[in-house]
Amino acid sequence: MNTAEPFVIERTYNAPVEKVWHAITDKDAMKQWYFDLLAFTPEVGFEFQFIGKGKQGEAFLHLCTITEVIKEKKLTYSWRYDGFEGISYVSFELVAEGNTTKLKLTHEGLETFPLTAHNAFARENFVEGWTYLIGKGLKDFLEG
Repeated sequence: MNTAEPFVIERTYNAPVEKVWHAITDKDAMKQWYFDLLAFTPEVGFEFQFIGKGKQGEAFLHLCTITEVIKEKKLTYSWRYDGFEGISYVSFELVAEGNTTKLKLTHEGLETFPLTAHNAFARENFVEGWTYLIGKGLKDFLEG
């Protein structure tokens, strides 16, 4: 497999697109399934950060900047780590299908992150993390 290929995961939720958009753009909603952000405004240029834990319990400061917003359709932001090389981009694309919503998450640029002692930035860690967040966390939040 080409390591430069983006990671893509798609899920359909039993929730209208407005509710899914709210879940991915409102910091109080995001806290319940994603990360606890101090602030989040879905506007191009808005910068946000959060601490995420690695598998060994190490804390990584994530630095993100919103690069694209199409209300209830698409949200993209850069994703990098304080003190490390590399930059990636996360896109949430929403498609309303009646009273359900299809979400396609794409995380590209993973290959730009350095290899670390614990392989913290290994592709499989992103696969595992996003599969849990999108497949379980967000689903439970929206449908629970």
